[in-house]
Amino acid sequence: MGRIENKDVIAYIEKNISTFHAKRLQNLEELKLSTILKKKNPYLFKAKNIHTAQDLVKPLLDAHLSSQEETIFGDFLEGLAIFICEKVYKGRKSSTTGIDLEFDKEGVRYIVSIKSGPSWGNSQAVNKMISNFNAARKILRTSNSKINVVAVNGCCYSRNKKPYREKGDYFKYCGQQFWEFISGNENLYTEIIEPLGHKAKERNEEFMVAYAQIINKFTLDFMNEFCIDGKVDWEKLVKFNSGKDS
Repeated sequence: MGRIENKDVIAYIEKNISTFHAKRLQNLEELKLSTILKKKNPYLFKAKNIHTAQDLVKPLLDAHLSSQEETIFGDFLEGLAIFICEKVYKGRKSSTTGIDLEFDKEGVRYIVSIKSGPSWGNSQAVNKMISNFNAARKILRTSNSKINVVAVNGCCYSRNKKPYREKGDYFKYCGQQFWEFISGNENLYTEIIEPLGHKAKERNEEFMVAYAQIINKFTLDFMNEFCIDGKVDWEKLVKFNSGKDS
């Protein structure tokens, strides 16, 4: 078992958090109004009695960005977890489909699927993860029939009072449990929070300028395309969203 210094974790975060901010901004700048209009339920907005273009555009944009940010930041946290585990247990990015991290600890080969939080997928997605675990076990035991393989669903935040999933034959570690599992440091989950704010104020200000521009642009585009005399043309919007030829 190796060790990782706090300064190394901080250095990694400060170096790589810029990628999250850059991808977040790029995603915003490349976004099109048609993309978010086709992904959300127009009936819901009508039922909520929304009449102004900006009141319709803004929540659509915010919902899309929130989903994208979860994905982008999840990729960053996965990279951080692999970096830390590599330093401590010589962990590595697995070459097996659906397995994010693989490492040996106290005579056990751990295969890990990393997710941001505990509520990351429906039953079909969970079954797919279990299938990936079973396939990885089979591959590993082909070359070494006696190897002890343990599967783990690691979640970067929240809590889980029952870490063992008997039906799926895997452990689910969340928050402090997960970060301690890959590092041996029970305090790591709190130690990583401060460096995540590296240059966050400056990068967020840059993002908000672009965000305001997109809100204004999408609002104008929506009014030109889906409003008649300043009134939302709901029939045209529904046809664009759900029509066979849209």
